[in-house]
Amino acid sequence: QVQLVESGGGLVQAGGSLRLSCAASGLTFSRYAMGWFRQAPGKEREFVAAIREFGSSTYYGDSVKGRFAISRDNVRSTVSLRMNSLKPEDTAVYYCAATGRPYLVADLSTSLQYDYWGQGTQVTVSS
Repeated sequence: QVQLVESGGGLVQAGGSLRLSCAASGLTFSRYAMGWFRQAPGKEREFVAAIREFGSSTYYGDSVKGRFAISRDNVRSTVSLRMNSLKPEDTAVYYCAATGRPYLVADLSTSLQYDYWGQGTQVTVSS
């Protein structure tokens, strides 16, 4: 049974930093591209970042480029999201996701590409 468990969310002031982690189990982690998405109340789920199976390439949504960094550890089966210069508009529930299916790069920014999802972790940025 595949499980993705996020951690590291919380309350932070604008301009601060947080590091989210996602621990994966029940899958051969190095065979999966990983992504982070977020969803704010009343809004659609938004692509944040993605990383290919061996971390050779990373991709970011326009709203987080230059502020967020995704990384992975295939030995520990974890993917992390370092978030710097946080803004109130970054407030959302953050989800990690895994895809083991073939993809084009553009597919990694679409939620439909992903097979497995975590339960999410809340990030709240106060102004």
